[in-house]
Amino acid sequence: MAGRIAAVSIVEAVASDLRLRIFSGELPSAHALTETDVATSYEVARPTAKAAIEKLVAEGLLVRGVHKTARVADLGPESVRDIYLARAYLESEVLRRLAAARTVPAGAVQANQDIAALATGAPLDVVEPDMRFHTSLIDAVGNERISRMYGSLVAEVRLCMSRVQSLHLLDTTLIQAEHQKLLQLIEAGRGEEAAQLLDQHLGRARERLVAAMGGEPGPEADLPSDLVAG
Repeated sequence: MAGRIAAVSIVEAVASDLRLRIFSGELPSAHALTETDVATSYEVARPTAKAAIEKLVAEGLLVRGVHKTARVADLGPESVRDIYLARAYLESEVLRRLAAARTVPAGAVQANQDIAALATGAPLDVVEPDMRFHTSLIDAVGNERISRMYGSLVAEVRLCMSRVQSLHLLDTTLIQAEHQKLLQLIEAGRGEEAAQLLDQHLGRARERLVAAMGGEPGPEADLPSDLVAG
């Protein structure tokens, strides 16, 4: 029996495709997106194009001043730090609470297995299961508002992850190994250690991306790991 297919509005379909093009780098930082261009490209009415653009502006993927053309968000060093620190504050506390209950989310386990199974190929392949791993941890707490708060960051987090992967700043093996260690620490009830490892895990990606964006990286960029060889 075939599974159910969710109905997607035209606005969401256009926004979804634009989102993917931004994540992949096809639409680079500061690229202009006018309502006319979007309407023509997707053969939709201008109000539909406008609604799709506004949706991505609300997600932080596009920026637009008053009476100005929307442009793809230009991630600078401070924006990168803000995004990573915002998620770290939420995720660290979530790890402590999961460890206190020794709750290992099945979704996170599966997501990390999917990362381990990735063959060498497009570096962006890791972004979806990586995002799913972290979101599964958040959702496992069972707090609707925390999930909603994290959800408000998801688009910008995915954009950062996509930049990290497209620039080859992190090895997939290290990502998977640190995820696995996080799950082990949760299962063992070692919440503070899990939070510390998360800080290293996110800090390494954050500061390497800061450097790639032209900023001065912090010491976290060169943090070693004993979880993988070399």
